Amino acid sequence: MNNTMLYILTVLIWGSTWIAINYQLGEVAPEASVAYRFGLAATVLFIYCWLRKLPLAMNAKQHLWLALFGMALFGCNYFFLYQAQQHINSALTCIAFSTLLLFNIINARIWYKTPVNSQVVIGGALGLIGIVILFWPQVNTLSFTDMTLYGLVLCLIGTASASTGNMISIRNQNHKMPVVQSNAWGMLYGTIFMSVLALAQGKSFTFEWSASYISSLLFLSIFGSVIAFGCYLSLMTRIGPHKTSYANILFPAVAVAISTVVEGFVWDQYTVFGFIAIMVGNFVVLSKPRTLKRDKMIVSNDKASSEKHGTIKHGAEKPNNIDTDEVTAN
Repeated sequence: MNNTMLYILTVLIWGSTWIAINYQLGEVAPEASVAYRFGLAATVLFIYCWLRKLPLAMNAKQHLWLALFGMALFGCNYFFLYQAQQHINSALTCIAFSTLLLFNIINARIWYKTPVNSQVVIGGALGLIGIVILFWPQVNTLSFTDMTLYGLVLCLIGTASASTGNMISIRNQNHKMPVVQSNAWGMLYGTIFMSVLALAQGKSFTFEWSASYISSLLFLSIFGSVIAFGCYLSLMTRIGPHKTSYANILFPAVAVAISTVVEGFVWDQYTVFGFIAIMVGNFVVLSKPRTLKRDKMIVSNDKASSEKHGTIKHGAEKPNNIDTDEVTAN
């Protein structure tokens, strides 16, 4: 599947999960719902690997990285975001999580020495401004108390955790760990982490047998986890964490569009101008650079070190580099 289709699928699926998540909030503890979601997703991926005869065996070092990957992206990320939403509204949570683009730019620089692309920075800034405009009516009514700031800090910690998971995913793929199998193990470790965390907090693992809860859980597990994370993490190594991260800014715009059709959401001037800023930012981020130099390809430090010392022979298979120049490349 080419990069354009992977990007579109990621944006459309995760843009629609905002509605599904609303049906998960209620009788079941959030930590338990997250554990159910990724536990089911991991089961589906393991069955898929078994049917396709995809190798699942990993050595101890690989399992260590997969555990860190799962805890960061499928555990801590969601735990801190759910905790944050107890103190701030969903609009502020959305704006804070949109800073994932900035976290990925910084982390890619730290982890992989990736040069900061001014095109991505400009487009990302437009997108973040668009998000703020989109949710300005809700943000403008906020009372910035100590608990609101506490919620913002929790949300930013969750976002930083998600970015760390993104970087580990790139590292794993550079070390020839396939996306599907890595996601299966990562989601399993994330499920275990969330389950232990829930039990440590004294949360009970109840289940809501309503059609809305079950259908939303299935949607979040199959589409929102198995398919969307597969597309998203594949894009991380194909077009780079900078451009891939802009998808997180597009999600609210897609959610608003879906809400307009499904829930009869009425647009106002904030919606229009916010939507326009987000779309322009997306165009700037994903358009082919004309005056900027081509971004350097990201290769893990371990791979670069191995090549320098001659452990990778000439003509051997190249590591899974990141093409950060063109989103439509196959």
